[in-house]
Amino acid sequence: MRNPLSETIVNIKPSGIRKFFDIASEMKDVISLGVGEPDFDTPWHIRDEGIYSLEKGRTFYTSNSGLLELREEICRYLKRKCDLDYDARKQVIITVGGSEAIDIAMRAMIDPGDEVLIPQPSYVSYEPCAILAGAKPVIIELKNENEFRLTKQELLDRISDKTKILVMPFPNNPTGGIMTREDLEDIAKVCVEKDIFVLSDEIYSELTYLGDHVSIASLPGMQERTILINGFSKGFAMTGWRLGYACGPKEIIEQMTKIHQFCIMCAPTTSQYAAIEALKNGDKDAAMMRESYNQRRRFLMNAFKEMGLPCFEPYGAFYVFPCIKEFGMTSEEFAFALLDAEKLAVVPGSAFGDSGEGFIRISYAYSLDKLKTAVGRLGHYIEGLRNKVER
Repeated sequence: MRNPLSETIVNIKPSGIRKFFDIASEMKDVISLGVGEPDFDTPWHIRDEGIYSLEKGRTFYTSNSGLLELREEICRYLKRKCDLDYDARKQVIITVGGSEAIDIAMRAMIDPGDEVLIPQPSYVSYEPCAILAGAKPVIIELKNENEFRLTKQELLDRISDKTKILVMPFPNNPTGGIMTREDLEDIAKVCVEKDIFVLSDEIYSELTYLGDHVSIASLPGMQERTILINGFSKGFAMTGWRLGYACGPKEIIEQMTKIHQFCIMCAPTTSQYAAIEALKNGDKDAAMMRESYNQRRRFLMNAFKEMGLPCFEPYGAFYVFPCIKEFGMTSEEFAFALLDAEKLAVVPGSAFGDSGEGFIRISYAYSLDKLKTAVGRLGHYIEGLRNKVER
């Protein structure tokens, strides 16, 4: 019988995050700090708008690109947040989460053999999506000493005549690292000079703790070569609503819409009506959640300092990325041993690329009470490791 499977698909590794948490989910009394999902309920006024849309019978397909009213609201949001101007009719598409936007952007832009630059550690989908689109992923290993920022020289060192797209995953999952305006200006100049397109994943743009988020698309010469990807999952606590969007040059969005048309048709109608309300009246909700996350972030950084666990201070998303190299274990060994000894689940840094080895990802999208208990377990485990070394 002929092999029914695609060799390309078979050779793609499954997510290291899911592999680990499938095991953790079967254990009792585990505290998990691994899920990248807000612990807040979607604000009531947003849920209410979704309910109202159902009550009014708004259950039909929208246009392939999404509700025009939502696209217009996205344009207003990006204007006030990032000083960006987009044409709602031609330069915006509503997708099923930011993940679909990443996928169809890659497929719309890549020809076989093109190279996609992917800074790592970073979100697990970029590399597989590039491979599925026929590209060669080229990894840029970000460094702890640079707070996992992408530097101009690191970018220059990996560019070739086949480079077409640079993924910009900031604020970053898993490190929490950000890029300042100055950092982005260096990268933008290289992209313009080398004629490289940028896929800028800004899903955590509402969650920054060192001034306002800066989009690389807002810098000179960059809007015409950037696909800006965002969504509602993180900033508005709408993960299960599965809604994202992409903005960019008309000719790219047009081809992305074609793929979306054949594979998806349109994003969920109810979610789109709820998202309009989120953008119109959700700024206070996002600010409240951001302040709560920031409080938890500061708590964890202080706790790591007290237990002597090295960790650069992250200013974005809701993750910290402490270094566990002193214990002479791989990040996966450390995570499994911690889970076994203390019933505390964290994500091995290696799940986000080879440059994540020697680190663990801890999410602080959990209550302070849960974080305090978890820190106690982590501190107890680390103390035991250090005592073994001393003996």
